[in-house]
Amino acid sequence: MFLSSQLVLVRLLVQLCVSSMHAVISAFMKFKAAWLMGTTRGSRSLKGTSTVQKDSVPLTTPSSVNYHFTRQCNYKCGFCFHTAKTSFVLPIEEAKRGLLLLKQAGMEKINFSGGEPFIHQRGEFLGEMVRYCKQELQLPSVSIVSNGSMIKENWFQRYGEYLDILAVSCDSFDEETNKAIGRAQGRKSHLDNLYKVRDWCRQYKVAFKINSVINTFNVHEDMTEHIASLNPVRWKVFQCLLIEGENSGGDSLREAEKFIITDQEFQDFLDRHQNTECLVPESNQKMRDSYLILDEYMRFLDCRSGRKDPSKSILDVGVEEAIKFSGFDEKMFLKRGGKYTWSKADMKLEW
Repeated sequence: MFLSSQLVLVRLLVQLCVSSMHAVISAFMKFKAAWLMGTTRGSRSLKGTSTVQKDSVPLTTPSSVNYHFTRQCNYKCGFCFHTAKTSFVLPIEEAKRGLLLLKQAGMEKINFSGGEPFIHQRGEFLGEMVRYCKQELQLPSVSIVSNGSMIKENWFQRYGEYLDILAVSCDSFDEETNKAIGRAQGRKSHLDNLYKVRDWCRQYKVAFKINSVINTFNVHEDMTEHIASLNPVRWKVFQCLLIEGENSGGDSLREAEKFIITDQEFQDFLDRHQNTECLVPESNQKMRDSYLILDEYMRFLDCRSGRKDPSKSILDVGVEEAIKFSGFDEKMFLKRGGKYTWSKADMKLEW
């Protein structure tokens, strides 16, 4: 009887040891898996355009992305640096897949541009991407840069609620100067379109912005009163930039050399408008390094060498791999004011 009790006790002790060993092994395996996951992924912050470490190599979070999904345009601006070299546009489901990848990688703001983004499917393609980014991806900011000539009020009626910012490009408040630059189509008034779109933005609660490229045709112009009248949330002022293969060089579709101004001429223009509160200046150096640009194939474009060197598409290799070849400078991005209040819900606008 005594021996039988001892055997039972031994069995219980053995079972207890085995159970404890399983628990220890299980806990160890969970710890190991978590440790491996942490060293593989790193630690990513979604506040601003931050970096993380992976094997001591900094990784960029694409908080603000410019997607030039089409190169087609109805204007012929002589200094354009994203010209109609192809007519390719991704199928919308592929474009959405890429936008989802960017969101998962930390994108907070998307800016749709071209070419002229309203030219493809008369704005329907653009509208669906805007809706998708705001409604389904729930991005804090969705914006567009357009020349304003093809926008209709019914577009605002369908998609205005999903759009935070609409920027219209305008380089001069003299119609003849706009025509000389190439920012015109037929007899249509570019300035009439500008004011019409501004009014629609107010009506449909979209923040209105103006982009101007300063060049030899407009460098001596004083735009102060016109900007005050239009009252944009931001007035982006760019120094005319040469990009080899786009507006400069043997295989380019534009010859922009005659539009180029000196750094001092650009500074003189800025000094003339220094009291304009919404002014946001961008020199050539800031433009080359401080934008995350995706082309029509969803490839990041590195402009540091004065040309556009593409990465592989994020649709093929993912955002983390492709962004390594973007040439993006986070410090310059922040220095030029790339991170700002970009959601219309936070802008305290008077509609």
